[in-house]
Amino acid sequence: MRSYGQYCTIARALDVVGERWTLLIVRELLLQGPSRFTDLKNGLPGIATNLLSGRLKDLEDDGLIAREDAPPPVATTLYALTDQGRSLEPVLKALGEWGRPLMVVEHAGDAFQPQWLAYAAASFAVDSDPQAAPVAIQLIAGDKPAVIEVGGGEVHSRVGRATAPDLTLEGPPRLVLGLLAGMIDVGRATSSGLHITGNPDVLARLGRA
Repeated sequence: MRSYGQYCTIARALDVVGERWTLLIVRELLLQGPSRFTDLKNGLPGIATNLLSGRLKDLEDDGLIAREDAPPPVATTLYALTDQGRSLEPVLKALGEWGRPLMVVEHAGDAFQPQWLAYAAASFAVDSDPQAAPVAIQLIAGDKPAVIEVGGGEVHSRVGRATAPDLTLEGPPRLVLGLLAGMIDVGRATSSGLHITGNPDVLARLGRA
């Protein structure tokens, strides 16, 4: 077992989650819920099968994930976060907020999945008007659409389509995230190629956390 060998809370934490891919596996389990091995592999472009197997075993040994059987008729093993694993969510949100300014530039060859974008946007936002009617923002920035739902004082994200979205944002990921994060305004976003349908005032519901 690799260890920094330091009597320090940060070093001890990194002994457990500091390996490459580990926190991204936690990210996928937070996004997808209990998942099959193939679900995780598809959500982690670039990871080798044997490396994913090794990381899952390490996380299980450290008590961050547990295996469970899928309900019938599906006969497969699911990986799910334990309470200790789910307690890493604030850590991931803090890292995402710290990394938000770095998202202005897209690098050639970067893998992308829309649920990452929706999760990032939901993680740095709060419902600015909890008494108002719920709203849904449809994000289309790839082959898997995602939705941000705001209402009742909470902000959630999920993969899929909203039945009747109040606002739809379609275009390059950097423009979608830039608008949601308040780094660019509607005028700049649309002039740069973002397609907006619906009511842009809905964006005001996404207050900064």
